[in-house]
Amino acid sequence: MPKFTIPKEEYMNPGHVGCLGCGGCHAMRYTLKALGPKTIVSIPACCWAVMPGPFPLKCLEVPLINTAFEVTGASISGIKAALDAKGITDVTVVGFAGDGGTADIGIQALSGMVERGTDVIYIMYDNEAYMNTGIQRSSSTPVGAWTTTTPVGTTKDWKKQPKKNMMEIMVAHKIPYAATCSVGFPEDLIKKLRKAQGIRGPKFIQIYAPCPTGWRMQPEKTIEVCRLAVSTAAYPLYEVENGVYTVSRKPSELKPIKDYLAIQGRFRHLPQEEVDAMQKTVNWEWKRLLKLEEFTKGLVEG
Repeated sequence: MPKFTIPKEEYMNPGHVGCLGCGGCHAMRYTLKALGPKTIVSIPACCWAVMPGPFPLKCLEVPLINTAFEVTGASISGIKAALDAKGITDVTVVGFAGDGGTADIGIQALSGMVERGTDVIYIMYDNEAYMNTGIQRSSSTPVGAWTTTTPVGTTKDWKKQPKKNMMEIMVAHKIPYAATCSVGFPEDLIKKLRKAQGIRGPKFIQIYAPCPTGWRMQPEKTIEVCRLAVSTAAYPLYEVENGVYTVSRKPSELKPIKDYLAIQGRFRHLPQEEVDAMQKTVNWEWKRLLKLEEFTKGLVEG
């Protein structure tokens, strides 16, 4: 088979107002490279609502619709219905929302869209907090993280609740395709989006998109932290197609979670016992994922 190459075409232009090292910018760039010019993007309140700049400025070469925080699922349902009414079948409709607008504020519209079986792609670019409004915690913020609403210091009031598992929530809706991706692995991201583009029905893509500002790290560390997230299993890459799990990257030996935490200032306050507890959780979740892959593939093969 010929070696996979990332498309040269660019549908996101320089000149956006995103922060240095923004993972969300990489996510949009690779998304459009994968899906091509016949794409309509609906974006709710999030970092990407401001990154193109004020009207009439723009940085995307595809139609873009800005909507309210909570309505991405409804918005792309309406766009798809309008295209269907006009007999237009060669345009890909994409919802592109952050974790706050997906896992929290927009989950009702997303669930409704998925339950109706709408033929669209919903992308959650996951920077693990409400970054656009001041680094407040979301339900996608991981355990132990500092945010402006989970302060640390003498209060020790870092995030105590586990990160919401949006992949499992979407798989429970019995959709045909769901996948995790990372801007640190663009070939994997583009392949999964192209697969989603060729599948009828609702598709959910969760893209790991670091925010150097909110994660308290240097902008040049974005790709490094992406790679560490996968090699430590803090953020595994996998896909679920019609209920069957496939792990995309399997490190021969997991690196310790402390390597991943050390690069991010949002975790620098954690005592060793908290780090040890996180390591146990990561190990358990990784083993669980591998077992799900083995079990679901066995059901198909059997």
